[in-house]
Amino acid sequence: MSEERIYLKQIEIGPMQNFVYLIGDRQTREAAVVDAAWDIDKILAVAQADDMKITKAFVTHFHPDHIGDSAGKILGIPIQGLTELLKRQPVKVYVNKEEAPFLKSLIGLSTSDMVIMQSGDKTELGNIEVQFLHTPGHTPGSQCFLLENRLISGDTLFINGCGRVDLPGSNPEDMYHSLTNKLQKLPDDTLLLPGHNYGGKSSTMGKEKKNNPYLRFQRLEDFLATMGYF
Repeated sequence: MSEERIYLKQIEIGPMQNFVYLIGDRQTREAAVVDAAWDIDKILAVAQADDMKITKAFVTHFHPDHIGDSAGKILGIPIQGLTELLKRQPVKVYVNKEEAPFLKSLIGLSTSDMVIMQSGDKTELGNIEVQFLHTPGHTPGSQCFLLENRLISGDTLFINGCGRVDLPGSNPEDMYHSLTNKLQKLPDDTLLLPGHNYGGKSSTMGKEKKNNPYLRFQRLEDFLATMGYF
């Protein structure tokens, strides 16, 4: 598929250096927003300026800096999120089945608001195919999105790092298997697009396989020891 057809916009937003993504098909003008949080006005303005219509919302995981906060603030800063997006743009929210209960309890989404995804499921934005990869570890239902050779990795994999596994719902063994059995097997030329600007805006899986210490463990025991679990 022509590179010119794929629309991808990376927006750094909020005090936690989050990356929100707009991805889609330039010909049909259909787009999805990934992890709509912090400033829905800004996100919608970017899509409008690019003449793209947001038709779907994808969620990597349920943490408030990625979906918004029902209390209205994070770190004392007002935050908008999915509930505000749905008021302005009534779209379906694509979430892993393990994460759906958290979106219901934390921000009040209903079953009808969501499309429940499992690993390997696909959806289309115009004629652009997106594949969902279940990568638990940071949270039970963390998922990444594969758009041809572009991986939007949320808080599973960062540049030279990986997501925390010491939070409620985290699981270090799951993280190890997600990194080694799923993401490490992607082609070297896969573009890595993380959920935060903790080490840069992008990398490649080839570079991460060489440089990211969390992708270089041969044994689960060594990974767990490094993460402080032995």
